[in-house]
Amino acid sequence: MNAEQVVQKILAEAETEARKILDEARDKAAEQGSQLDSELAEFGAKTDQLAAEAGEDKLQRMLANARMDNAKQLLATKVEILNDVFERSKKAVNELSDERYLSWAMATMKQAVESGDEEVIVGKDEKRIDSNFVKKVNRELGTGFKGNLLLSTERGDFAGGFILSRGKVQINATIDVMIGTLRESIEIELSQLLFDTE
Repeated sequence: MNAEQVVQKILAEAETEARKILDEARDKAAEQGSQLDSELAEFGAKTDQLAAEAGEDKLQRMLANARMDNAKQLLATKVEILNDVFERSKKAVNELSDERYLSWAMATMKQAVESGDEEVIVGKDEKRIDSNFVKKVNRELGTGFKGNLLLSTERGDFAGGFILSRGKVQINATIDVMIGTLRESIEIELSQLLFDTE
């Protein structure tokens, strides 16, 4: 073999080797590209899943907040309605006819009296519970009581009802206190009656 043939043979072998290396590189690039495509697809799917979960989580939080806001608003409305009911009750008692109001005051005062010598404090605008009414209560008290109730010169800052005072002891039978006590005892039942839809 002459030198040119040797060179041609070396070149042919080099070309074959270069093709082989190039084919291997192409195969490896294709394999890596396929793996990369697979990883990208997996990453994309995971990203979509995370985005969907985050969106669902955000939606659930938004719904929970909306439900909480609605519940607060509903509770505030219920409280407002109950307040209105009890305010109307106070007003209704104060607007009773003189006969019915004094009948209520008589029964309440007779029940509230402890010794019979208390002072009767009325509200600053009270005109129906007067000294004649207190005298009538004294006559009605009967045995076991002194029947010495006195209408106090002191006037209270309340509308309707009265306070019986003896020394440091006071029995508060004002409309505000009595309706407040009634409210405590029936508010849950009244709330259920007004607002339960079942």
